[in-house]
Amino acid sequence: MAKTFGDWLKEQREAKGWSQQELADAAVMSRSLIAAIEQGRRYPSEADAKRLDQALGTGDVLTTFRPNQQEPTSIVVADWFEKAQEFEQQATMIREFGLSYVPGSLQTEAYATAVIDAGYPREGEDERHKAVVTRLSRSKLLVDPVAPALWALLDEAVIRRPTGGHMVMAEQLDHIIGLADSGRIRVNVLPFGTVPHPLLDGMVTLMWFEDQPPIAYAEGIRMGKIHDSPAMVEEIQGAYDLALSEALPLQQSLALMRAIAEEYKKHG
Repeated sequence: MAKTFGDWLKEQREAKGWSQQELADAAVMSRSLIAAIEQGRRYPSEADAKRLDQALGTGDVLTTFRPNQQEPTSIVVADWFEKAQEFEQQATMIREFGLSYVPGSLQTEAYATAVIDAGYPREGEDERHKAVVTRLSRSKLLVDPVAPALWALLDEAVIRRPTGGHMVMAEQLDHIIGLADSGRIRVNVLPFGTVPHPLLDGMVTLMWFEDQPPIAYAEGIRMGKIHDSPAMVEEIQGAYDLALSEALPLQQSLALMRAIAEEYKKHG
């Protein structure tokens, strides 16, 4: 099997007998960023790669072969989400709220394709493929069996709307249920019967980090904003907690999702 950029970086680091923290100190980077690159959850910038080369004494090898140079057209991210994705790849804990769609890091290929196809005007086949590949790359967050700790709060509309058709939705719900059953994620459904809650304006992602303050990312139609003001982040965290308090417990949420998945399969 071909080695990834992260595998090669880890080999070079261990050859010097360094821990991730020692490499981070030498390269003037955070340890969480080093870990994210080694796990394939983060694409190093050119500046990152140069600092790693200098610290490890590897010439310009990392700079030359960093992933986004090998595949310059493989990653397509909306302008408003680009910085948020960088933070997502470094986070140690993530809380997601999905109002209309399953959060990107939990989407299956068929579901992601259906979501992207819902846009108008539709993308050409090449751009569509790149967008799907990018969306699926976010699932690398879940490769590590422990970090980041991910919690998804889903409005009932997310699991009731047959995005992509009945079988696509059945597969998508089974995917989420499997992740929850394995203990990799937690998921709660906010039922229709819930009184109006403070997250009805759009999707929200809360992120915590090992070595920097938490942030919040909020997204609406063709726009997104990162909030790093402590007061604003605390306010959004409070809104999330309030909505979560109205959600079904884990096992009830999974039972509802299983029942809906079965209904989709019957009508598929």
